[in-house]
Amino acid sequence: MNCLLTGISSCLYENVCGTEQADNADTSEGTDTVHKHSLSFQPRRIPCDFADPKLEMTTTTTTNTSASPFLKPFALRYLAGSRPGSGRRHTLPASEFRNLSLTDALSVFEIEREAFISVSGECPLHVDEVRHFLELCPELSLGWFEEGRLVAFVIGSGWDKDKLSQDAMTIHVPGGSTVHIHVLAVHHRCRQQGKGSIILWRYLQYLRCLPTVKRAVLMCEDFLITFYQKAGFKEIGPSGIAVGPLTFTEMEYTLGGGAYLRRNSGC
Repeated sequence: MNCLLTGISSCLYENVCGTEQADNADTSEGTDTVHKHSLSFQPRRIPCDFADPKLEMTTTTTTNTSASPFLKPFALRYLAGSRPGSGRRHTLPASEFRNLSLTDALSVFEIEREAFISVSGECPLHVDEVRHFLELCPELSLGWFEEGRLVAFVIGSGWDKDKLSQDAMTIHVPGGSTVHIHVLAVHHRCRQQGKGSIILWRYLQYLRCLPTVKRAVLMCEDFLITFYQKAGFKEIGPSGIAVGPLTFTEMEYTLGGGAYLRRNSGC
């Protein structure tokens, strides 16, 4: 086999060398002849007599493979996220704070009803009232969404008096210096996790970004006074509003200075 390869290589070498000598002899026949031979010229190969045949075959195969755009390694790579068998990545944010809209009204009411009916038997806002305030002043609401699902929220409206009255339960005063917080509620599966304190803090910092708002007020039952005091609210006194047998304490939070600048604070 080695003798056969050597003989073939010698023949190829003689043919190549003979072609080159013929080309050199024909250069004196004119420019057209030189141009013709230059088009048909083949690159010189290293004869097998001076190189290892196995090495030459390996080199030739590698060169041909890398020269083909259809066989390059990157042609076999998968795009990010498109590997067969890989699951679809979740595109919803893990945690998001944003103003509520009318499309959130039913989710808001379901959480509110479960949170308040079981405790006091009354909802601060019925579903029509939720839609009413989300239509009039959505900028005074804040929802906490986890993977697209509402887990906690606050709804407020504008007010312009020192104390709350019955009118504050149904009307919104645009541009008022006071925000009346109607309701804060957390989904029952997310309670005892500190989410109520977190969304209240977020909401108060968000209100600091509104130039006309100077304070926030609310009314709550006695067992919630400590919760709001820890958030910085102070007691004003007994509220003049009663719902059936339920009585409330009115509390106030002064929005002094600018908002604390934190990521996703809304400022």
